Amino acid sequence: MRRAALLLPLTLVLAACGSRGVQAPDTYDLSGTIGGDWGENPRLRLALVGTGFPNVLTNDGNQAQNVVSAGTDTWNFGFDLPNTPAVAGVYQVVVYNDANNTGTYEIGESFARNRQWLIYSTFGGDIRAVTLPGSGEEVTPAMTVSAGWNLYNRNFPLSATNPSPAGKVTGYDLSR
Repeated sequence: MRRAALLLPLTLVLAACGSRGVQAPDTYDLSGTIGGDWGENPRLRLALVGTGFPNVLTNDGNQAQNVVSAGTDTWNFGFDLPNTPAVAGVYQVVVYNDANNTGTYEIGESFARNRQWLIYSTFGGDIRAVTLPGSGEEVTPAMTVSAGWNLYNRNFPLSATNPSPAGKVTGYDLSR
């Protein structure tokens, strides 16, 4: 009995270090719907892709996530953003059909994204415009952000509320 009592704190510590397990989509940091024709029996997964400062590309599908069918050609999803990504930068969560079942988004796989960008900054303040490496194409204009995750919706002009701090993001819908 005494040994069991000594093992209990260790078990609790180890459980706290592990992933939280699969949850309902709306319990994740970022949630929304997936729509469109993805073919028969798609293997839909999510990945955090983007570019950091100065020019580091990110393609990370290892975050906690859940995709649940909600009917014909419709799914609900949840995705956890990393507390601190490997590098400050501009990101999007994309959905892709992991046809080869590698768990990594690869060029050539069917994917969808939207016009909402997730910007991670270690400090609040002004950031310069972000361009795609090699092409010079502007991804985001110069803007003011808060420390941590920010949500910039390209469907609307820059303003005092766009971008905004991104605590829990809902309605991050993706469609093909």
